[in-house]
Amino acid sequence: YNQSINQTDSVIQASEASEQNSKTNMVYYFNSTCREFTIYMGRDKYENEDLVKYGLPEDVWFHVDDLSSAHVYLRMKPNMTLDDIPENLLLDCASLVKANSIAGCKQSSVYVVYTRWKNLKKTADMVDGQVGFHRPDNVRRIKVEKNNAIVNKINKSKKEEYSDLYKMQQDRLREIQMEKKEERRQFEKQKKMEELRRKQEKEEKSYDRIMNISAMRSNTEVEATVDNTAAEAYEEDFF
Repeated sequence: YNQSINQTDSVIQASEASEQNSKTNMVYYFNSTCREFTIYMGRDKYENEDLVKYGLPEDVWFHVDDLSSAHVYLRMKPNMTLDDIPENLLLDCASLVKANSIAGCKQSSVYVVYTRWKNLKKTADMVDGQVGFHRPDNVRRIKVEKNNAIVNKINKSKKEEYSDLYKMQQDRLREIQMEKKEERRQFEKQKKMEELRRKQEKEEKSYDRIMNISAMRSNTEVEATVDNTAAEAYEEDFF
């Protein structure tokens, strides 16, 4: 827990040190067809740069493979993994990113790659809109057919908003930091309770043992008294 919290602290401090003034970015927000998730993308490649920089840990990045396209993001629920993304939600994101590719939208089908936001890597020699990956093995690839019905339904929910991405990221990181601290507090509490329970059990067992020994001694004394009395009575009768 301490290591996780320290890592979150480092991310917050590094971001605060590099950002003196927050700025807003034009972001397009969409609802998934199931209306339970938010999908978003930047207005252009310059907005995409800030999306890459100021994503959230729950975000998943989508892009048409080997073609120029928009950078589409899915905001998962906390504690979700890539394996938890429903097929229909993957189809929503893949269809939207295909529709926002100049070359990809003209093709009947394309391949779309996706990965966690935290897996995106940006180096100084990369042009705007270009990204790499910290772990290429964690990038997944799916094939998607043209699906205007899905794209049209998603586009109906489109909202254009100026968002302070830096502030949103910092707020979320602080929330995670507080959650981890609470988890650590609960962990330490449970640990102390377990130690107390074991101590009590040990004391009870020790007490029971003492009581059993005392009972054994009492029984032995009683038996000895009975035997001695009987022997004395026999001797008296004999003489």
